Amino acid sequence: MFLLTCPLSHLLTGSNKGVIIATHTVHLEPSGKTAQAATGALLTDVIREAGLDFNIPCGGQGRCGRCAVIAKDSAGIRRRSTVRLSQKDLSAGYALACQTVVEGDARITIPPQEKIERRLTTDKTAGKVSLPFVYSYLDHQSLRLFPLTIEAPSLGDQTDDWSRLKRSLAANHNVSNLVADLPVLQKLGQSLRDNHWQVTAIVEMKTWDRPKGPPRLIALQPGSSPLSGPLIEGQTRNLWAAAVDIGTTTVSLYLVNLLTGEIATKAAEYNGQIRRGEDVISRIIFAGKENGLQDLQTLVVDTINKLAERAARRAKIKPQEIYRMTVTGNSTMIHLLLGLPPSSIRLDPFVTTINQPPPVRAGELGINICAQANIECLPGVASYVGADISAGVIGSQMCGSQALTLFLDVGTNGEMVLGDCDWLISCACSAGPAFEGAGVQDGMRATIGAIEEVWVNNDTFEPTYRVIPNPRLEARDEATPPRGICGSGLISLLAEMFITGVIDKGGHLNFTLESPRIREGEHGPEYVVAWGADTEEGRDICITKVDIDNLMRAKGAIYAGFAVLAESIGIELEMVERFLIGGSFGQYINVEKAVQIGLLPDLPWERFDFLGNTSLRGALLALLNDTYHRQVAEAASKMTYLELSADNTFYDAFTSALFLPHTDIEKFPSVAKVLG
Repeated sequence: MFLLTCPLSHLLTGSNKGVIIATHTVHLEPSGKTAQAATGALLTDVIREAGLDFNIPCGGQGRCGRCAVIAKDSAGIRRRSTVRLSQKDLSAGYALACQTVVEGDARITIPPQEKIERRLTTDKTAGKVSLPFVYSYLDHQSLRLFPLTIEAPSLGDQTDDWSRLKRSLAANHNVSNLVADLPVLQKLGQSLRDNHWQVTAIVEMKTWDRPKGPPRLIALQPGSSPLSGPLIEGQTRNLWAAAVDIGTTTVSLYLVNLLTGEIATKAAEYNGQIRRGEDVISRIIFAGKENGLQDLQTLVVDTINKLAERAARRAKIKPQEIYRMTVTGNSTMIHLLLGLPPSSIRLDPFVTTINQPPPVRAGELGINICAQANIECLPGVASYVGADISAGVIGSQMCGSQALTLFLDVGTNGEMVLGDCDWLISCACSAGPAFEGAGVQDGMRATIGAIEEVWVNNDTFEPTYRVIPNPRLEARDEATPPRGICGSGLISLLAEMFITGVIDKGGHLNFTLESPRIREGEHGPEYVVAWGADTEEGRDICITKVDIDNLMRAKGAIYAGFAVLAESIGIELEMVERFLIGGSFGQYINVEKAVQIGLLPDLPWERFDFLGNTSLRGALLALLNDTYHRQVAEAASKMTYLELSADNTFYDAFTSALFLPHTDIEKFPSVAKVLG
């Protein structure tokens, strides 16, 4: 049995000074833990204080309904909100943990938490990434290896260890003015003696914020093997670094050998912060709670450490042998990594604490690589156009031609950049997490069991669908039962329902059709995609009118964003020669279906390029070549940021895009042709 005393057990300040607040016993099943909670304590706080893993997908706003727990007989609790709970749910004792307070002894059952099981297809072995330049360690790298054989001290030469090392480095490699942080000096003498004065110095020659140095000693490796010629037994010729992209949903890492420029492996993992909010706004709100910022920082650092450990294990090295790391991510993710309060990002006038953070030592953040390694967060532009976009512009090679190009990164936010790299204009719109399965009744992430594509029969209005398979079931030649619908499936489903007449251009279900799948559900009109007999959990999988409205708002925001961006410089979308789509979500979009719902403009398909994680590629280029690091900074500084909330232009465009595919069907001739 586990006993926790809640820190809010009494209050002795203000008008309540001397008043003892009652405490209550909360039993948490099936863990068997017991907590003592003060009257008025939120269930989410009680569960977190008890050390239990618990997901709060909307950051505690009560919007998603996915933190539901069961209170036996509803005793000892008070629900502040019942949104997302039906009368049947309430009768069964369900309560939203983030909207429920303790008012007496209670017994709470926590249902199994949603597990992330998707095959992260970019994980494990990394494919060869072609570089837009011929890599040369000596020409492109600011992190250097210097083999040293240092003369040992004697009674005749009592020069201190640090001066001895600097003298050898200057004499043999013409490196002067070397500096080092205290932790390096604390280990210096022992390291030199343990290795018999034969070491390889790892030196950072410069960084973006000190381009002229001075050189900084990061670490000493055993042995003094030259960078060419035969290796001495037991020695290796590697210099390891990592490029990291902190996505709102997924964190990805490349492990790179800087001597060759080759990627040894790639690792990817869902961002641990998902448990505290699935979108940036939810996390910003959660960060404002007591210890919320520290919690979110710990979660993302733990995720990076997990990836570094996994990648190092595959390369048969220790994580501490990683000596540099470049990081991208949206402005909120960078703030949370650095422990910077992100509250100003969502408040008028929407300003970040910093757009180009200085390098930070890994040890300061708790990132488990070489403690003296620099963590270099690439520069962003504004609150909602962060380093992931400036890195994405370079990673997508948007600047490789003079063609008018629109770069779009689709996620919980829709960030976009328009220009030809002589000029760039950017904006961001809140698409929300609907296309990632959140805020949708039967939505889910693209994990095993997710319906990822749907087709609807023109005559019978019966759907067929494809599910992300469970490899174990597939190996036995068994079908994987569906559990829900992911983003690509939702786009496909919405398009098919519209084209076949199941819904009209306003998203309203057509009840005149003779189909048992179109019905009035507990939460309003809905269409049944999969009957309960065919699903994993034995319940019908549906898309409701509320879900459809959420999806239409998300697609409308994205379309309105790039429409206003084009209009702001006086061009038509038809003039855009290249449409580059970054982000892992973009890899799964069916262009035809995305055009049919009005998510993408009706342009020739050959103009669309789906590039995957351009942010990570930009981080890789910046890691390998300081010139590309400067290009990311130049792209960020060159971008004019258009604040869409500044006037009614965006609202008008958004309103017009709240139909399928749009109020002006002439903007979508291919869809008009299909509709006849």
